[in-house]
Amino acid sequence: MPDLTLVPPLLLLFTGLAIGLVLATLCALIWKAAYSRSIRQDAIARSQATITGLVHEQLLPILPDFPFNPKDARFLGSPVDLVVFDGLDAGELHRIVFIEVKTGGSGLSKRERQLRDVVESGLVSWQEMRIGLRSRS
Repeated sequence: MPDLTLVPPLLLLFTGLAIGLVLATLCALIWKAAYSRSIRQDAIARSQATITGLVHEQLLPILPDFPFNPKDARFLGSPVDLVVFDGLDAGELHRIVFIEVKTGGSGLSKRERQLRDVVESGLVSWQEMRIGLRSRS
């Protein structure tokens, strides 16, 4: 066994610091890799949920449980997913229905809640706009 009293105390201190620095670096690299992996997995899961929701919005009118004639439905996407002109294809419009498609536990956004509230309170109107071309003389 070597005699440690001959090793200068500063050399022992620097050796200990170097070993500690190497161990701390290894721990940081392992933690960073695990954290990055979990962030990527979360991003992939969110992306898949978003894509699934977009597909459901587009396909809803052709699914068997859709309570309206698919020919009466028009996809908007924003601020509401679908507008259904109920009865229009048959030649007799009964009502207009705004549909927001949600999957899982997602709720309405602020804009979607505002739209719902305006429609439910009856603050919907009709406006006709005519565009006339000026003749050049």
